[in-house]
Amino acid sequence: MMPRSIRGRLALLVLASIALVWTIALGWSYRQATREVAEWDDARLVQLAQFIVLLDQADLSVLANTRIDARTEYSRHPNGATATDGDEAPREALFQVRDRDGCVLASSARLASLGAFELPADATPGAHIVTLGGQPWHSYILQDSTTGRTARVLEPPNSRSDLTTGVAGRIAKPIAVALPVLALLVWISIGHSLAPLQALSKAIRARDASKLEPIEIGPTPVEVRPLVDAINQLLLRLRLSIDRERAFTADAAHELRTPLAAIKVQAQVALVAQDAAQQQLAMQRVVQGVDRSAHLAEQLLLLARLDEHRTIPGHLVALAALAQDAIAANEPNARRKGMSVALIGDAHSEVIAEPVLMDILLDNLIDNAIKYGDAGGRVEVTIRRNAQAVMLTVADNGPGVAPGDIARLTGRFFRVTGNGASGSGLGLSIVARIAEYFGAKVDFSAGINDRGLAVHVSFPVPAVESVRIARSSGI
Repeated sequence: MMPRSIRGRLALLVLASIALVWTIALGWSYRQATREVAEWDDARLVQLAQFIVLLDQADLSVLANTRIDARTEYSRHPNGATATDGDEAPREALFQVRDRDGCVLASSARLASLGAFELPADATPGAHIVTLGGQPWHSYILQDSTTGRTARVLEPPNSRSDLTTGVAGRIAKPIAVALPVLALLVWISIGHSLAPLQALSKAIRARDASKLEPIEIGPTPVEVRPLVDAINQLLLRLRLSIDRERAFTADAAHELRTPLAAIKVQAQVALVAQDAAQQQLAMQRVVQGVDRSAHLAEQLLLLARLDEHRTIPGHLVALAALAQDAIAANEPNARRKGMSVALIGDAHSEVIAEPVLMDILLDNLIDNAIKYGDAGGRVEVTIRRNAQAVMLTVADNGPGVAPGDIARLTGRFFRVTGNGASGSGLGLSIVARIAEYFGAKVDFSAGINDRGLAVHVSFPVPAVESVRIARSSGI
């Protein structure tokens, strides 16, 4: 199981990679050394055979009772023995020399103890593996054309050169010593490389919860910079969100203070009123104040819920049907002011939205138009479609809005001055927030016959068409 520490994981991976490379290199080196040493040993047998085949009978007799060390280098001259090759263990070699007729001229004394051994008459010169005394032996046969002699030199496999082991040892020992040192250096180096992360962690731990300024820890590696930037972006969003909540809380407290104070005053009037009619009027005003406060609280809660979500999934909804339902819901308010509300335009247009939120959007637009329109006036809900958008427009022919106030209409708690209508100042803020969820755009212009106010909400057509195509294709 990999360690959960980045430092430990990196150290383990680096050391494992190095160990793997070293193991492969050691194996390759050992294989190469084995092949080269085998060639070297075969060459020594050839040299020994060339040396023996030229010896006279007296020297051969002496050599037969002498322990031959195959480590010794030989030349073709009788006195050509030189230094050994540096192997630590002696390497015994045996020999046998025959004349032209196949008669044994000389043979190592130990050959007899290994059992009967005869050189075949048709033995092929060169390197062979022969069985002697039940064990395989390396053998080399040499025929001298001048003397007619045939020499065979033999060497048991277990006495072959220890150079291979020496090479492996010389490679493995430095690795065995270097690996712990390398592990320490890798551990220290990785710790140094991870220092920016430790500095970042320390900077975050040292921060007060109210301190949301960007984090700066000095020069940072390219790999750490995205993490620092992401944290700073998160801190910025948190700071903006907290600032909005603080402003919203302050505005909400201010807005609720006025109706609550009015309710208290009217309740006090009702308590001291001697006249029943005056008392009833005061209680009616208390009820109106409670209704207004409840409406304001509902709007505030709705905005708070909307602010919790960045996006809300939607689907195709029939805009005209939702508009007709919203008109019917606001019909009593329009009738009390003697106003008419008409639905005009494309009855089949669809937009991508969430039905409940679209109901809220339409209800706020129509309620605002009725509330701020003139008594006996008119409200028109128009649905139009072109190549770019599906346009929803709610217009009235009331007093309208001053040009300087247009930009502030979607601000929270903004109310047009000089209008007797009471409201929370949140309706168009809610409209703008819902429109933002579904990629719609809110604009304002003059209302009916260039009077009053018209609110336009345009929904993009491409998204609508893509869903329509998918639906028609059965996807």
